[in-house]
Amino acid sequence: MEVDILIDEFTDCLVERKTGEQVETEYQLRSTPIKPKDYKGWKFDWSRTEKNGYNIYELFLADDDTVQGKISLRIDGGVADVDIVGTAPHNYGHTGKYQGVGGHLFAIACQVSMEAGCDGFVAFTAKSDLIVYYQRVLKAQVARGQRMYIDEAAADILIEKYIRSRWWYVDDGKKKD
Repeated sequence: MEVDILIDEFTDCLVERKTGEQVETEYQLRSTPIKPKDYKGWKFDWSRTEKNGYNIYELFLADDDTVQGKISLRIDGGVADVDIVGTAPHNYGHTGKYQGVGGHLFAIACQVSMEAGCDGFVAFTAKSDLIVYYQRVLKAQVARGQRMYIDEAAADILIEKYIRSRWWYVDDGKKKD
């Protein structure tokens, strides 16, 4: 599948458009099979990616179970291979409730890649009209044709911006900011 998401702005986590307030986020691997009601109104049929062996990670506000965005990926050949990236319907476009969702989702992919021992490398297939955009915004590089990748240096920037800068962990394993 071709990745078709605009990165509206690089923010420190998510920002509520109306107020400009930064909001804390969390993400998790979806633990139950996806059902049609879970992707109603979304641009993609998320059950297809799941059936093809991809894991779905969901982005939430801290202490709120409303999904803000989803990314499907699997570790394959030493990289996190992304199939679908999507913001929740209430975050579509420049009038969406929160900005920063797209960048955050790619940072999640980089973090999962890092944790899997793949040095943060992420591969995806871009719509042809978004290749230059992803090169500029994500610092992604073209592998061949529409196939692109985020390397270790670009991954580190995304992880630092969206994940490391937001949380630190203490001995009891609880999140602290």
